[in-house]
Amino acid sequence: MTKGDKILIFTVLIVNILILIFINPSLFNYEEKYISIQVNGEEIKTIFFDDDMIGKTIPIETEFGYNLIEIGDGKVRVIEADCPDKLDVKQGYISEVGEVIVCLPNRLVIEIKGTGVETEIDGISR
Repeated sequence: MTKGDKILIFTVLIVNILILIFINPSLFNYEEKYISIQVNGEEIKTIFFDDDMIGKTIPIETEFGYNLIEIGDGKVRVIEADCPDKLDVKQGYISEVGEVIVCLPNRLVIEIKGTGVETEIDGISR
């Protein structure tokens, strides 16, 4: 390994550290988080996290099936479902913007979204 290789490796490391420190936190600032409930690809309900919502259960009954969701302090989970595998119930809480719970038999998607700062970068590129 030559002196030039060492300088190149050191420079790349420093640039990556600076990017993580200064750029990454500013990309994912959200004023408010909310829950988007979608059935068969269409949003049927939007729920904003609020102190009054903590501990509430919300039934989602559609032609495809039944799910019962529970809202916690900035998090949400499915506590009951009539689907055969119950993978959505086993997943537990989600709390970060971009996380989803999916129940394929009931065609249900529960996603946490954020309002506020819009960027060109999506959550996958984190």
